[in-house]
Amino acid sequence: MEFDFKKHKSEAISGYSKLRPTYQLYAFTLKEILIKALKEKRINYHSVEARAKEIDSFGNKAAKISDDDPSKPKYSNPLKEITDLSGIRVIAFFPKTITEIGKIIEDQFEIIEISDKSEILKKEERLGYHSVHYLIKLKENRLGLPEYQSFKDLVAEIQVRTILQHAWAEIEHDIKYKSAITIPSSIRRRFIALAGVLEIADREFQSIQDEDKKLKTSDRKSVKEGKLEDVEITPDSLKAYLDKTIGSDGRISPYTYQSETANIIKTGFNNLAQIDECIKPYIDNSIVDTAVWKSRQGQLWRLNDYLLAGMGQEFIDKYPRTQGNKYLRDYYERGLAKMKKEGIKTGTFSLG
Repeated sequence: MEFDFKKHKSEAISGYSKLRPTYQLYAFTLKEILIKALKEKRINYHSVEARAKEIDSFGNKAAKISDDDPSKPKYSNPLKEITDLSGIRVIAFFPKTITEIGKIIEDQFEIIEISDKSEILKKEERLGYHSVHYLIKLKENRLGLPEYQSFKDLVAEIQVRTILQHAWAEIEHDIKYKSAITIPSSIRRRFIALAGVLEIADREFQSIQDEDKKLKTSDRKSVKEGKLEDVEITPDSLKAYLDKTIGSDGRISPYTYQSETANIIKTGFNNLAQIDECIKPYIDNSIVDTAVWKSRQGQLWRLNDYLLAGMGQEFIDKYPRTQGNKYLRDYYERGLAKMKKEGIKTGTFSLG
């Protein structure tokens, strides 16, 4: 008898429709486990998405014809054989993070299968997005807890890719040619070039991140050793320098350091050695701290008071925040006058 694909699809959809809420809850539960684990390991990532397969999508997949025998379905038991009914997608910023995320997945779940899509695509000479796919189940230690028991024997697929690989995947639905061999020669080179550009961009972003970490480590070491001549002014190096010379201040956000670093560079400073030369004579002078505020202020406000003392009127004229801000300009001019009144020698440093 001829196989009834329509009936097969209908029965599969009927069965899945009843179970889909469980697969949806399973996906959300896996997402929560992953996010918690990523935070504990301090892994920086773009997003974690969770979903249960849509009913129409499941039905279409259940009705696929077998590659080996066109008279039979590819999935004789779709609910058991289709493994992405619960799906998780983790999008990372950098290629190296994919490996770190993979270790967390292997630690948190029972791994059924791992497949590197990039290797498969190269082998089959196909176009497509590069990512690593994991088929997983919950470990026995979790299944022993009441909140996880309804997920016993359920399989899920976790995809891990970079944000650039994800960009390719999002537009892949509109790419008609899946195989590099079948692409018309007039556009084949453009597809290959595009894939190469994305791969190069991923590597460059990774290289930039590695270089950034290397510079931060080197700059912090130079600050600690007092070798400031070659240390550029960055939010990280400025914080390290101020923590050492003025004292740390946990109230200040990374954004504030970013903003103040930009202001200091626009004022005319090129490296930490210049800042150190400007403010060093005043750091241990409590009169500078109290002349303006009458009390000891936060780290960056104190830095500006020291810069004001060191540069005098030049600081007021060059500091970006005083440009067009009459209140702040008047504030610093009053502060400078008070310092002079207290007998503090100001304006000993000039940027030229």
